Amino acid sequence: MLGAPRWDDDRYAEKLDLVCAEHVPVVSFTFGCPSVDDVRRLRDAGAAVWVTVTTADEARAAHATGVDGLIAQGVEAGGHRGGFDDAQPGDLGLLALLQLVRGAVGDATPLIATGGIATGRAVAAVLVAGATAAQLGTAFMLCPEAATAPAHRSAIEDGHESTALTRAFTGRAARGIINRFLREHSATAPSAYPEVHHLTAPIRAAARQRGDAEGFHLWAGQAYPLAEAMPAAELVVQLATEARAALADPGRFSDSG
Repeated sequence: MLGAPRWDDDRYAEKLDLVCAEHVPVVSFTFGCPSVDDVRRLRDAGAAVWVTVTTADEARAAHATGVDGLIAQGVEAGGHRGGFDDAQPGDLGLLALLQLVRGAVGDATPLIATGGIATGRAVAAVLVAGATAAQLGTAFMLCPEAATAPAHRSAIEDGHESTALTRAFTGRAARGIINRFLREHSATAPSAYPEVHHLTAPIRAAARQRGDAEGFHLWAGQAYPLAEAMPAAELVVQLATEARAALADPGRFSDSG
């Protein structure tokens, strides 16, 4: 059964009020750039403000508002493209994006690199390329603490299908493992978020509940076959150990840990 397509702002103003009242230490934005007034208000409340960017132009615009850091999201990333304009989502790979963003905003602004990072060696690579930190998502989806649906977990563990960008599930470009729903509806899916999200939500929820991996979104980055099933704390230690080893000896060809 289809849901009703509708637009809403996901209670943006209320969320802003809440994070200011709670003095949240870091507030991260995606799908757009906060206003100068919003950035100032958050910083006055003690928050560091980060904005996801997918192009150098987005980085310049966000930088001009006075944000504290930029999350540079390469096209390899799983889930939604975090840029400002879904009609023209950034399609740059992470390495190219990091160089362009660093050139656009200078050396003082911290950059958090994300997209296709699944190993300690990849963490080391983005640090060498100019990032201050690495942000990983898909790499943690097999951890026992993750709320990954069983069918989604199985698709990641299988690791054989490619990923693709699609608007079929939510009306906004996002990367997931290719399944029947993605193949059948991507070509005609409009850029209409969150209307399509509300339209397909009941279908996706029902498919997830019955364990049908062909009927809901399987968000995953391009490096998803490298995800490992281990406790999150152990994975963090492993990634840090591998990254330190790679930075100490860039010519190594075997991982440690």
